[in-house]
Amino acid sequence: VTCRELSLNTGARWRQYKGCFWFCVIGGATGDAQPDAVPSVQGTLPHFIQEPEDAYIVKSNPIKLRCRAVPALQIFFKCNGEWVHQNEHFSHEYKDLNTGLKVREVMINVSRQQVEDFHGPEDYWCLCVAWSHLGTSKSRKATVRIAYLRKNFEQDPQGKEVPINGMIVLHCRPPEGVPAAEVEWLKNEELVSSLTDDNIDTRADHNLIINEARLSDSGNYTCLASNVVAKRRSATATVIVFVNGGWSLWTEWSACNAPCGRGVQKRSRTCTNPAPLNGGAFCEGMSVQKITCNAPCPIDGGWNEWSQWTVCSSQCERQRTRECNSPVPRHRGKMCEGNSEATENCTDGLCTQSKAFLSTHEIVQNILSSNDVALYSGLGAGIITVAILVVAVMLYRKNHSEYGVDVIDSSALTGGFQSFNFKNTRQGNPLLLNSSMQPDLTVGRTYSTPLCFQDSTDKELFDPLPDIKVKVQSSFMVSLGVAERAEFHAKAPAETFPRDLSRDYCSTMDRRKKGLLTLNGPFSSCKEPLRTTGVFGHHGGRLVVPNTGVSLLVPHGSVAENMSWEMYMVINQGEASVQTLDSCEILLGPEVTYGPPGLDLFCPVAMTIAHCAEVDAENWNIQLKRRTQDSKWEEVMSVEEESTSCYCLMDSTSCHLLLDQPGSYALVGEPLTQAAIKRLKLAVFGTMEVGSMSYTLRVYCVDDTPHAFQGVVAAEKTRGGQLLEEPKMLPFRANTFSLQVSIQDVPQFLWSIKPFTTCQEFSFPQVWCSNQQPLHCAFSLERYSPATAQLSCKISVRQVKGHEQILQVYTAVAETEKESVPFFMQTDCTITSQTGPKAFKIPLSIRQRICATFDTANAKGKDWQLLAQKLHLDRNLGYFAKQRSPSAVILSLWEARHQDTSDLDSLASALEEIGKIHSKSSPKDQDECESDSIHIQASSLYGTGRLTSQNTEDCASEYTG
Repeated sequence: VTCRELSLNTGARWRQYKGCFWFCVIGGATGDAQPDAVPSVQGTLPHFIQEPEDAYIVKSNPIKLRCRAVPALQIFFKCNGEWVHQNEHFSHEYKDLNTGLKVREVMINVSRQQVEDFHGPEDYWCLCVAWSHLGTSKSRKATVRIAYLRKNFEQDPQGKEVPINGMIVLHCRPPEGVPAAEVEWLKNEELVSSLTDDNIDTRADHNLIINEARLSDSGNYTCLASNVVAKRRSATATVIVFVNGGWSLWTEWSACNAPCGRGVQKRSRTCTNPAPLNGGAFCEGMSVQKITCNAPCPIDGGWNEWSQWTVCSSQCERQRTRECNSPVPRHRGKMCEGNSEATENCTDGLCTQSKAFLSTHEIVQNILSSNDVALYSGLGAGIITVAILVVAVMLYRKNHSEYGVDVIDSSALTGGFQSFNFKNTRQGNPLLLNSSMQPDLTVGRTYSTPLCFQDSTDKELFDPLPDIKVKVQSSFMVSLGVAERAEFHAKAPAETFPRDLSRDYCSTMDRRKKGLLTLNGPFSSCKEPLRTTGVFGHHGGRLVVPNTGVSLLVPHGSVAENMSWEMYMVINQGEASVQTLDSCEILLGPEVTYGPPGLDLFCPVAMTIAHCAEVDAENWNIQLKRRTQDSKWEEVMSVEEESTSCYCLMDSTSCHLLLDQPGSYALVGEPLTQAAIKRLKLAVFGTMEVGSMSYTLRVYCVDDTPHAFQGVVAAEKTRGGQLLEEPKMLPFRANTFSLQVSIQDVPQFLWSIKPFTTCQEFSFPQVWCSNQQPLHCAFSLERYSPATAQLSCKISVRQVKGHEQILQVYTAVAETEKESVPFFMQTDCTITSQTGPKAFKIPLSIRQRICATFDTANAKGKDWQLLAQKLHLDRNLGYFAKQRSPSAVILSLWEARHQDTSDLDSLASALEEIGKIHSKSSPKDQDECESDSIHIQASSLYGTGRLTSQNTEDCASEYTG
């Protein structure tokens, strides 16, 4: 009802309260009654069916506060203790259909400006006051706050690497905000909920807890905070669940690889139980084990002695027997050939069927006739024997005529009129001839019988090695019937390798002081060791022994800051390096020592040693050995096995080692089969004796290492020798056959050579263990006339039943031409140590960026293991995993491997390939930035490589490979 309607019945009238509100006063004047005590008609107190709720102002949008009460005559808002002007109220009434009562609803707007202008001890608040005829009722206080959400998280989640089944806890503290932000977790942009996965808990103070990590839990996690204002994303945390590798069970031992004699058995295991995943640690220990074995050799059966003849039987026959038990055939040996029984007539054919004795006359006639038969039979057998010998000699001479080993040179048969042409001297080096001819490494002619000559008078003049057994055979002497003047020794064909090699090679070594091995030194055992030193600090550097193929790389950061070490590297040679090793093992390169002994480094150094083996795991067992304090050898590792204490990388000509411990190291090889090959370097030098008509050719067969050839060069310099042909390589097999050196095509009408010296031979043990002393032989030629100023001939070096190599000699022999040939490209190179950035191919800044990029594990596999794979260094990864910075050690090994080349294109290409692969497999996020970083590093390396290639000083030998 309105106040006017009330006034008609009760005399109600309007009263004003505080000049703002008007009240309808019923039943007469009530004085200045307050609104809280306004009298009412018959009814109940107001009851709020909707009270104002807390509200947040978003940006500049005002909020609405509502109140609903029944029964209510009036409803007004009071904010912060003051009444809101009635003009700001919006009210209306409606009838509740359920109760039939009238409901009054009032609404006001609150702006952002109102809240900001309010300054009080508490938040901005409002409540409703409702009047009825019984009195007033107040609603709850509703607070009004300005909503906001800061941008920065108070704590971002951090990436983690956890083992499988481990617990993952990711912490997140959302940004400050009103109202407080709610937190959700995203994994690879998908919502993570503890409602669907019992292994995940997201209720603990905004943190994400994964109780037991699974491989599927690897991914990128993001904390998402949101309220009525906005949503905020935290930094992405990469979680990697890794699996440490575990060894599988050992396989069964393989069968002995030698059918007879000494061999090797292997067994292996793989790091697949489980395989390392997501950067998990590689298995520690060896993946392959080898043991020696002895396979029983076949023993062929042999006949025992014949038994005594039996008594003559009634059939005029007697028998005797023998047994195949001397020895009994064993281990698949052959049975005896022939008959085990023999029968003969015991009366010389005089036995008759009637067993009656013949008359004396018949017996005499039979005896005379039997003598004639014996005479004629003997003459026939002699003629047949002579014919067979003649045919055999002719066939023998025909089969061996192609080897050119007769005393009389083939050119003598032409009457001395052998024609030949002199070739032009090679450009740039008038004394080193035929430089354009490349070594023929594919020649593989096979020979069956060693035939050689040597004159004993050469021993004093040409210093041949001791204990050389020279085999001499001349078909010319055979034809004259004087073969007894020469010694012919045809070696039987080799049997299976372990039996043959251990008998011919290892036993020979035992006779020559078992295990006596020295390095590839020059001729004299009293040579001073080659030594180089340098002082290295935190920036590292490189030590080089010129022209030896030996170097030491000290990486950047291996020495502590504000410290320095005087480091040295020594190539031991002579008696000082004699050690006791297995009799079947040989040194494949020089013994190298680096120090000082108390060296304290933060990361391993990289040592490079040249070797002479054709690396093949099936044919060689190659080991790295270290000399102990009591001068004994101990095995460090086998190059085919994996080790976490040392790393060995075998290239075709060099071995690159990562070493933590100073000491003396040597590369030792044990041949496993006859196919094992040791490379020999062949070189021919010539000298003209002053005031003489003689010219000497010296042929060297040394290990194919720069250090061994340097010893030859040093010796030839003292003799004034000239290199006549570029050195060539000869593959020398471990088949126990000897090496033959022969001179061919000497112009007979210009030069003469001592008889029986056209071919000289070295036994297998001498060549196989040639690091004890460099092998060389000499040919002495004499010219008929002083006018002869040039020499043209061929030197053939071949292994019996092996390969052959030809050295073409064409040289001027005038005494005035004594200029020495530059055996190395830079004989005056004195740079033995470099320190600081100039010693490295990779600039320090790029190296540090590469390490920072790849040392950090990445969920997509972009880590140091991928870098090792692209640089082809992905064997023995367990060693890198043990290092503090695997990428730095990988780059150091790359530096050592590519020190002879100044081009960084291979490294740049690998980085570029990684960047391309990663950019294709990654979305446009932080990984894209990392891919761009890799491309930048690759581009920088391309430029650096070109710059370095123009300015690098190269002191390497021409023949160091």
